[in-house]
Amino acid sequence: MSLRVVVADDQELVRSGFGMILEAQPDIEVVAEAGDGEQAVAAVERHAPDVALLDIRMPVLDGLEAARRICARSGCKVVMLTTFDLDEYVYEALCAGASGFLLKDVRREDLVHAVRVVAAGDSLLAPAVTRRLVADLVRRRRAEAAAEAAAGAAPRRLDVLTAREVETLRMLARGLSNAEIATTLFVSEHTVKTHVSNVLGKLGLRDRVQAVICAYETGLVTPGAPGELGTP
Repeated sequence: MSLRVVVADDQELVRSGFGMILEAQPDIEVVAEAGDGEQAVAAVERHAPDVALLDIRMPVLDGLEAARRICARSGCKVVMLTTFDLDEYVYEALCAGASGFLLKDVRREDLVHAVRVVAAGDSLLAPAVTRRLVADLVRRRRAEAAAEAAAGAAPRRLDVLTAREVETLRMLARGLSNAEIATTLFVSEHTVKTHVSNVLGKLGLRDRVQAVICAYETGLVTPGAPGELGTP
């Protein structure tokens, strides 16, 4: 069964170029293209794709608001497209539910890989720029959380997790794959998938990106610490 994709960008050449690259793959079908955010939301509602590639800056409705609506109304995974590696809106896109983002000059093999990875329920955490964005986002949120906690005791979000689930979350935040986590914990990949599913379900998280953000927000891992996400 093919992965169904919607591509949204206000530049026709970019849109059609990405579409042709993806259509050339035997397991991917581009079911619709859109020139603005409003069209993208409508296309997702009409075609129920697995993944939507959204340009952040589009007319009528920008990619950020389109992502927010798509993630709130469907199970479609969203990948943001941007020209700049530190676009300020990427922070908000991750909060809106996007599973990651790509630069528009992405290599064709990386574009195809991204669609497959996100459709499988994983997230785009490997590129160094994404790691920086996640770390910076968490710093902002933790500063806000600290201010709120000053007025009263903050809830201990991770108390609902078992010790093994906490360890799994810590490894997710370090950027480890399911296979790597399985090797480290001496368990099967199936067991790891169960732990990851439990973590997302108990904490009310959409995907692995939000799990990583949660790990930083709660202090389970610290941005910049050796071996953690974003650290060489």
